[in-house]
Amino acid sequence: MLHIKKVLNSSVILVSDKNDKEYIVLKKGIGYGRKQGETVETLGDSRVFVPVAKADRLQLVELLGAIPPIYLELTQEIVLFAEQQLKTSLNKHIYLVLTDHLNFAVERFRENITITNRVFWELKTFYPKEYQIGLYALKIIRQKMEIGLPEEEAANIAFHIVSAQKEAESQYDAMRAAKLIGKVVTLVTYYMKCQPNKSSIHYSRFLSHMQYFAERFFTDRMLDADDDFLYEQMEAGYPKAVTCAEKIRALIFEEYDKAIPNEEVAYLAVHIQRLTSRS
Repeated sequence: MLHIKKVLNSSVILVSDKNDKEYIVLKKGIGYGRKQGETVETLGDSRVFVPVAKADRLQLVELLGAIPPIYLELTQEIVLFAEQQLKTSLNKHIYLVLTDHLNFAVERFRENITITNRVFWELKTFYPKEYQIGLYALKIIRQKMEIGLPEEEAANIAFHIVSAQKEAESQYDAMRAAKLIGKVVTLVTYYMKCQPNKSSIHYSRFLSHMQYFAERFFTDRMLDADDDFLYEQMEAGYPKAVTCAEKIRALIFEEYDKAIPNEEVAYLAVHIQRLTSRS
């Protein structure tokens, strides 16, 4: 039996087992009318159990509590379709990652913020099955939310589906990655003169970007566009965020003797701007 520790919304609850191991449980309506301390059966149709590491608990609770249930319902439908099409199970964390991504994508659409996907052609060409799943996702978002996201979002969703098919990789040193992220966060805090709330959804998203950045950096898979369109766009609109990202580039070169391309600097600036403008 599992015990409810927190009801995050009508479709998400945080539970613990007899060994005090925590899980996020996802199912439409599972949190409706439920209270802390009540028990939940461990088996049930359409329920998804995602293990929660203690270190990630605060960020996940904040993140999922702030996202409307419709995005979780969309994610569950997309993942079910993906597993049927690909004939494989996806990593359970896709439910958290994709739910957050869909929410952010709709936020950006409503605020008329465009971030060009520089690997759109590659994803569409080399991962056709996953891309078709992305198109299916856009279709049900249009049907259920009356929002027509751009086709590039199909490639973004495909990227998450591709990632969720892979086993956890250990090609880079987690300690080195943690140190790199810590240095970047410190630099951003001091240069941008902000003290972000470390339990906020915005800080959680910034850390997620930095984790992916560190993985790409230490496995030599940096994003590198043929032109500097996004960099120039960010430099014109958000010069302070770009200057901060440039300082990160200089820090990394000094520490690791390794350059990062303009594309990565531009994406760093995007996330720095988003973090500091809402802190």
